[in-house]
Amino acid sequence: MSAHLSIEEIAHSQKQLRRKKIRLLAFTLPLLCFVTLAFLAPIATMLYRSVYHPTVSQLIPQTLTEMKQWDASSKTLPPAPVLATFSAELQTLASERNSGKLAEELNRAVPGSSSLIKSSARKLKRIDQQELLDGEGKQLLAIHKKWHDPKIWIAMKKLGSVWTERYYLTALDLKLSPSGDIEARSTQIYLKLYWRSLRIALTITLLTALLAFPLSYYLANTSSRKANTLMVFVLLPFWTSLLVRTTSWIALLQTNGVVNSTLESIGIISKPLEMLYTEFATVIAMTHILLPFMVLPLYSVMKNIDPSYFRAALSLGSKPMPAFFKIYFPMTLPGLSAGALLVFIISIGYYITPALVGGTDGQMISNIIAFHMQSSNNWELAAALGSLLLILIVALYWIYDRLVGVNNIKLG
Repeated sequence: MSAHLSIEEIAHSQKQLRRKKIRLLAFTLPLLCFVTLAFLAPIATMLYRSVYHPTVSQLIPQTLTEMKQWDASSKTLPPAPVLATFSAELQTLASERNSGKLAEELNRAVPGSSSLIKSSARKLKRIDQQELLDGEGKQLLAIHKKWHDPKIWIAMKKLGSVWTERYYLTALDLKLSPSGDIEARSTQIYLKLYWRSLRIALTITLLTALLAFPLSYYLANTSSRKANTLMVFVLLPFWTSLLVRTTSWIALLQTNGVVNSTLESIGIISKPLEMLYTEFATVIAMTHILLPFMVLPLYSVMKNIDPSYFRAALSLGSKPMPAFFKIYFPMTLPGLSAGALLVFIISIGYYITPALVGGTDGQMISNIIAFHMQSSNNWELAAALGSLLLILIVALYWIYDRLVGVNNIKLG
């Protein structure tokens, strides 16, 4: 009987445990849905768009089907059926006003071909389609001598692939040669931007740490009334619009701004300094904006450090500076590392401040991603750049966690 009761009790406890898990899942389900829709789904879409590009295959599907029998490595013109089919499809695109899409795509691979596609589409529009098919592409070749260049046809066949790696190659300043080899592009743009973004983010992280550490130390060791008053000033930037804080730096750093006017009035400089629209302006403005993200983690850790440890080290004969760096400073590393990680990740993907005060020298990779999404409409390249930035941040976080993560911090 007792064994029977114990089995019932076990079954009852297991049922209660299952109900508890269901309740916990019900409470966390809205958060999981939000994270999936607002974080995981956009990242998955970005990764998908960076390698999937069916535009050309949708615009000229019959031409690409005919091109399968053509050996692009021969560096000769495609056979007549390909030319005739392309002429007919280009005429159809012109009638549907979609020839500009093909011109845009081809121009990215062969600069200068946009005007060729558009002018040819206008001229082919006046010719009967059956006549184009029977003419075996002669009308197209007669329009312009560039159609006699195999390079444009080779590029068209490569662009016809639905899945492509060319956007990642472009994001790394690489390209595929006509023979299929990977080689460096003549203009190196994106790698320099990645390096500049890393350098700016690391500089901002270092500056915020140098400024936040003494302030946090004072806040943690002063009276509660003073600490609460000063904390209001630390949090005050959060109550002001980011746009207002950024534009205020424009007023301070511009040629006739407050800083230059003050320096000129006291005789330190004879002519205004070029501070606005530089990398310096980006660093100084972002340091001001991100400083609270370093102060708050440091202050929360320092506030919980028992001051008796430091006094005990002094009473045992240690001098103040060695005692500070061997006893107190190692205990602040969890807050310092958390603040540094937070500031670095935020700063490397910042967009508004570099766009307003950075100019050409202070632009970061996020500004170029925004440019390709808003102006050039090259979403695939923007997705590739964003994916590489994500991979870079994850790799740096992994290195940080392995080397200086909280679990690896040891007291001196």
